[in-house]
Amino acid sequence: MAVKDSEEPKSLPQSIHSDTALNVLSGDLYPDGGLTGWLCVFGSFMGLLASLGMVNSLGTFQAFLEAHQLQKYTSGQIGWIFSIYTFLTFFCGILIGPFFDARGPRVLVLAGSILIMTTVTTLGLCVEYWHFMLSFGFCGGLGTSLVFTPAIAAVSHFFLQKRGIATGIAAGGGAIGGMIIPLVLESLIDQIGFAWATRVLALIWLVCLGVACITITSRLPTKPFSKENILPDLRIFRNIPFLLTTLAVFFVEWGIFIPISYISSYALAHGVSPKLSYHLLAIMNAGSFFGRVLPGYFADRLGRFNVLIITVALCLLSNVCLWLPASGSVPMLVVYSCAFGFFSGSGISLTPVCIGQLCQTEHYGRYYATAYTIVSLGTLTGIPIAGEILSRANGDAWGLIIFTTCCYAGGLICAISVKVMQCGWCNIWSFY
Repeated sequence: MAVKDSEEPKSLPQSIHSDTALNVLSGDLYPDGGLTGWLCVFGSFMGLLASLGMVNSLGTFQAFLEAHQLQKYTSGQIGWIFSIYTFLTFFCGILIGPFFDARGPRVLVLAGSILIMTTVTTLGLCVEYWHFMLSFGFCGGLGTSLVFTPAIAAVSHFFLQKRGIATGIAAGGGAIGGMIIPLVLESLIDQIGFAWATRVLALIWLVCLGVACITITSRLPTKPFSKENILPDLRIFRNIPFLLTTLAVFFVEWGIFIPISYISSYALAHGVSPKLSYHLLAIMNAGSFFGRVLPGYFADRLGRFNVLIITVALCLLSNVCLWLPASGSVPMLVVYSCAFGFFSGSGISLTPVCIGQLCQTEHYGRYYATAYTIVSLGTLTGIPIAGEILSRANGDAWGLIIFTTCCYAGGLICAISVKVMQCGWCNIWSFY
């Protein structure tokens, strides 16, 4: 439908290193830098600060709403608001990605910025469950998707050899946003109230999104509107490595939002002070910032899938060895927040470059968005499932933590399978 048979996806060479500034791949030139390229990275950083910053702060909103406006609802019911939000963030990409490939990022980022600003400015006015569902869940989810998808995809148009570090820097914006939101809300809610605290966030977001609208650009020429250029095409899943990569990301994203959403309420339930409980999410996002940048740097040198496999395995171990036995131990919760934040942060920065390694640049938006459309089903169900597990265990979080661990185990198996398919067992330690 959208991708002709002659355009079947092909895996890129295992080694993409070059000593030159220009990289040639499939007849395409990658500047791997330049003023426009790094401005695009900066714009993506700012756009993701505002969009993914909200994704990375779900735990703050969940804990606050459980204690205030929505205290008569269960954790599972409140979790649906944030599940709808994360679902739309990734699901809408199935149309946004092909549109980006055809027409570029400008219109998408502008429309998304308007919706995100609408969400942040109306959030303080919400008092009923359906208010939050419409404002945060639907409006915020669509707006975040319109900014998130082109912001990540645009970076790949300018970088090949340095794609890992460039994407990591851009994705680091989401971690910074995830630090800003808990700190701003925790500091200002008691002083000026929830409504005005969200308006302060709106002013910060206005600056960030304004920069994103100006600097996020595409290097490739636009294409005409047509069925082949705009509509999604699920035939790309005939590429088995791409299918397995999508499944790996599905399992990882199925689990990643559970600690993000429940770490603050978990700490509160175990007697940790409210201030530190909210700060745990900021600590997690601080670790995530370095976890997005540093693994991206090493991925360009050691192999993108290699580093992805290592970080997914370490996320699994963090949940089993640190979160599961933590209970009310403040030192263990702080160490867990740092460790899980660092290792899980690589998912945002490495997933795009791993997918980009399996397709041509002109089809990147379609591949990335289609993969995350499948992933969105995990983000839709992960938080409510965790909430139900928590409720059925009478508030004991061990089942929730085991579920998160199993999600990462599934992602690890799929990621290793891709490496074996592409390199073989004999070359399991090779660059890929």
